[in-house]
Amino acid sequence: MARRLPGRLPGVASSVHWLAVAGERVKLTVSERTELGSAESRRLRRQGLIPGVLYGRSDPVAISIGERELRAALGTSAGSHAVLEVQVDGGSAHSAILKDFQRDKVRGTILHVDLQEVRLDQPIQAAVAVTLVGEAAGVRERGDLTQITNEVNVDPVPLEVPQHLEADVSGLGIGDTLRLAQVEVPDTVKVLDDLEETVIASVQLAREEPVEEEVEEGEEGVEAEEGAEPEAGAETAGPAAEASGGEADTEG
Repeated sequence: MARRLPGRLPGVASSVHWLAVAGERVKLTVSERTELGSAESRRLRRQGLIPGVLYGRSDPVAISIGERELRAALGTSAGSHAVLEVQVDGGSAHSAILKDFQRDKVRGTILHVDLQEVRLDQPIQAAVAVTLVGEAAGVRERGDLTQITNEVNVDPVPLEVPQHLEADVSGLGIGDTLRLAQVEVPDTVKVLDDLEETVIASVQLAREEPVEEEVEEGEEGVEAEEGAEPEAGAETAGPAAEASGGEADTEG
């Protein structure tokens, strides 16, 4: 059961919809770290392990996770919104989500992860990506489509986090905007961003680039000759030189 939020633009059908919610619980076995520090973290990475921290309702726990296991856990259809059933050294499971991670800018490998323990019956704040789909009508009319908002903040319970948003922009003409107020969301999801002020995408008339006038080769050569500076050391035949030459002739 979905509800339509108020504020639809006249004449423009609701073209943003939420995709299926995460709704997955993935088991993830981790080990507690007893040694900390940069040197230890580098040693773990050489062994294919990723250092991290599990933040819970009590004290945080330093952990290490197999890189393959972490990628498999976050590689499900729920992606980074999957609910992880984390077992520390084979103990009891903790429901957690991926809070943050650090990635090597060059290699792209994961350097560190932060997991946050959650309760499945309490809402969490999450950022959901927005993807534009369709071809805007205004683009066919020489308009430019611009995505203004790439993520939307929501406040659902962990298993109800939408995977992402698809915004259908095919109904947008030149001058039209698509706002968050046109989003259809499940009753269990609360949108935290301003519905009327948050613009998802817009189409504006493309600016025409100024056309440079072509100068004919002959005209360009004349202008160059008229405006050219004399070369250093070159003789000139100005009025002073003519006067000087006249006096010399008279004396001779």
